Amino acid sequence: MTQINGKNFLLFGLVAALFIGTGFMQSWNTTLTILNMGLISAIMALGVNMQWGYAGLFNVGILGFTALGGLAAVLVSMPPVPEAWAAGGPRILLALAAGAASIFAAVMIYKKMPAGLLRVVVMLAVLIAGFMLYRAIFDPARDAIEAVNPALTGYLGGLGLPMLLAWPVGGLFAAGAAWIVGKTALGLRSDYLAIATLGIAEIILAVLKNEDWLARGVKNVTGLPRPWPVPYEVELQEAAWFLSLADRFGADPVTASSILVKLSYGMLFAIVLLVLIWMSEMALKSPWGRMMRAIRDNEVSSEAMGKDVTKRHLQIFIIGSAVCGIAGAMMTTLDGQLVPGTYNPLRFTFLIWVMVIVGGSGNNWGSVLGGFLIWWLWIMVEPIGLWLMQTITAGMAEDNGLRQHLIDSAAHMRLLTMGLFLLLMLRFNPRGLIPER
Repeated sequence: MTQINGKNFLLFGLVAALFIGTGFMQSWNTTLTILNMGLISAIMALGVNMQWGYAGLFNVGILGFTALGGLAAVLVSMPPVPEAWAAGGPRILLALAAGAASIFAAVMIYKKMPAGLLRVVVMLAVLIAGFMLYRAIFDPARDAIEAVNPALTGYLGGLGLPMLLAWPVGGLFAAGAAWIVGKTALGLRSDYLAIATLGIAEIILAVLKNEDWLARGVKNVTGLPRPWPVPYEVELQEAAWFLSLADRFGADPVTASSILVKLSYGMLFAIVLLVLIWMSEMALKSPWGRMMRAIRDNEVSSEAMGKDVTKRHLQIFIIGSAVCGIAGAMMTTLDGQLVPGTYNPLRFTFLIWVMVIVGGSGNNWGSVLGGFLIWWLWIMVEPIGLWLMQTITAGMAEDNGLRQHLIDSAAHMRLLTMGLFLLLMLRFNPRGLIPER
């Protein structure tokens, strides 16, 4: 639970001062860009905090659940490609249905038949036959779809629905993947869960990169529609009321339109974050939240009291992963494109864990604070490091080898800073800036 006191307000005030100072020192466009990604990062950190802070579940597959959210943004909001659907869409659906049916049949055989060699042989026969049928239907359909204008489409497209619907769908996609991982790995030791989540994340990323029929693979999907009520800059620059407003404040219409768009995104993201914080705080203070913390602190005692530890772990694992999926859909919405090559563990796993640890695991507001602070550092440390190196070497000649080396190394300052910051926090304040009460 969160204790509201002067220290917490001061910490949030200092982080706010960093963003405001960036606006004055650089530009408000830069500040709002960092703020919007900070809001999304705070939501990711909130999801991981639910898993680790509430239940002690070690999830290192955040990347995969975030990527599923990005995929949902494409599948929900992009318009369908009629030529691709005509070429192989129904056959793709039939192939997926055949694959699902073979898996369902194997599960039923496992449940109904008595244990023994015969059950194993029958299960393998069903799975092999199902796989061969799946590939016989799927491969020709995939090739036909990817051959349809591959430079611009080459995939089925989406449903053409409003982008805002993609955010909860992204949460559902991530929750489904979390259910599969949880049913497999929860109940085992925590290192098995870490391996399982890492594996599923790499599998999801490999699918996104290689299955062009799904979301164009590494050719990327661009031009995603914006959610209501976020406008387009061009529309604002052509609107008389906006030009009049910009002229009244003496602002450049191009810059002002960019700022208004970023503010619109920020308001949407802030609403989602506040709703999620409210829901997570209510859950944490409820009997369910107290039970989750009791299970985290002592599983043996909780199980002796009649609590189904594995079931509760599965619940919180699904919920936390769904929050990460929502954040992934929001991030793809903000970018306006899905680029699978940009998903890397450093950004979408390590950095989120740093946010949770620095902010204070087990504390929702601490995770939010860590999300804003660490993201600001991640973006601003590199230009600050470059300025610092240039200042230190100002008295050296332009062609001095040491000067050039220090300036060229400034790009690595963010990695050094994150590692150093994390080590200092673990050494002097291991419970985080706003620790669990």
